[in-house]
Amino acid sequence: MQKQDKMQSYKKEYATFGPGGNGKWFLAEGGKSTLQMPSWLKEKGLDAYEYEAGQGVNASEDTLRKIGEEARKNGILMSLHTPYFISLSSVEEEKRQKSVEYIRKSLWAAELLGADTIVIHSGSAGKISREEAMALSCDTLARVIDVLGDEADRTGIRLGIETMGKVNQLGTLEEVIRQCRVDRRFVPVVDFGHMNARVGGGLFPDADSYRAVFTAIGEALGDAVARNLHCHFSKIQFTAAGEKKHLTFADTEYGPTFEPLMEAIVSDGLTPRIICESDGTMPEDALAMKQYYTKLNIQKEGSLQ
Repeated sequence: MQKQDKMQSYKKEYATFGPGGNGKWFLAEGGKSTLQMPSWLKEKGLDAYEYEAGQGVNASEDTLRKIGEEARKNGILMSLHTPYFISLSSVEEEKRQKSVEYIRKSLWAAELLGADTIVIHSGSAGKISREEAMALSCDTLARVIDVLGDEADRTGIRLGIETMGKVNQLGTLEEVIRQCRVDRRFVPVVDFGHMNARVGGGLFPDADSYRAVFTAIGEALGDAVARNLHCHFSKIQFTAAGEKKHLTFADTEYGPTFEPLMEAIVSDGLTPRIICESDGTMPEDALAMKQYYTKLNIQKEGSLQ
């Protein structure tokens, strides 16, 4: 029950939506700085934003703090994506040690931003077996907790482990759940596009198929974790090796589609945060999801009156 109690502070009444990064729409309307994003997102009707630090945490302390202040002022919920070069499962000791430091620095940046979640890639198998890679990744995550000490508890920031899209990467839902069992401060970040791409598509044909993801996480890590998942969503082109390229919602060849996901979360009263990672159209596609979600909620509430 400790996991569930810890996560109660993240309970919210409705799902929230926003982009990962800024997108073309923001730039087309004259946007020049991430400092402008929180007010722009509020104006568009969105309520979340994932700060992209994939190339490293390079912004100054002052800039990060100012972005966080703007987010609070405009009611934008923040998260941070950690550097892509983190390698939880590297066979090189030095790389894994550096990865621990990258995560520590990401937590520092997230606190300045007022973010409640950081997103960490799961690792890859490379030339070793998946079991060996999992053992190394879990050891690295245990080291993260040792290095952070009480910092994760003091900040209340969730350490999110992401499901991944390439077949040779760690990051199936089952693997992520196992990684999260290293410590209660780790939680899954479910990327539905990644999950769909790594199995060659067709994974999410209906609401029940999405619902099964929340159910599996609830059974493994507690209902509060499942109800308040941090999620990524986009359509993704794939090959036999899994993920190839992020697409926009305009694509009609690849999936998954978001409507059944909205139906599942409205029907079950779930309250995830959904960050859109479409190719350049993150804000407008996030807004499309929120508008459909809102429509379903209005219909549901009307039927209960």
